[in-house]
Amino acid sequence: MDERTDRVRGEWDRAAAFYDRQERLQRLLLGRTRARLSARARGSVLEVAVGTGHNLAYYPDGVELTGVDLSAGMLGRARERASRLGLRVDLVEGDAQALGFADAAFDTVVCAMSLCVIPGQRRALTEMRRVLREGGSLLLVDHIEYTRRPFRGRESRKPRPRRLPRAVAEEVGFTVLEHGRVGFGLVEYVVARR
Repeated sequence: MDERTDRVRGEWDRAAAFYDRQERLQRLLLGRTRARLSARARGSVLEVAVGTGHNLAYYPDGVELTGVDLSAGMLGRARERASRLGLRVDLVEGDAQALGFADAAFDTVVCAMSLCVIPGQRRALTEMRRVLREGGSLLLVDHIEYTRRPFRGRESRKPRPRRLPRAVAEEVGFTVLEHGRVGFGLVEYVVARR
């Protein structure tokens, strides 16, 4: 694990205790986007950067769900949520940039509001593609780069400016089937196929 990734892990371990306090704000920003995307998951599902488990309630019955997160603190909260919901979920600690799963192990990969904080977005999406079966679905929702003034200039001066999730997904070989913006244009959802 590189130094940046280790620093991100520490930040999320510290944030785990209060992260769910912002859930109402996320619902306001995202509307039902999390629910609509998660409901499209089928078969063996991997949620990358599962966090505290915000999406767990939205998965359809019958999916076999695995969640991976860099932060043990976030996974602890996700376990509590899964228990409250009466769900069986395999929750494992791991790095989205080097997923510890076999090639073509999943039918669906979900990543919600997390790609923007993963240091190597391209590496993470390459890994998501690797663990997906041929024809499998990527369901992604994330913050995007700011395109309106005054934030456009601020974004361009960042050492790692945000990129459109769909653009990075296409670069690593996904076929984007659907995309759109929500949350006042600050968030993009993507449905793609391997």
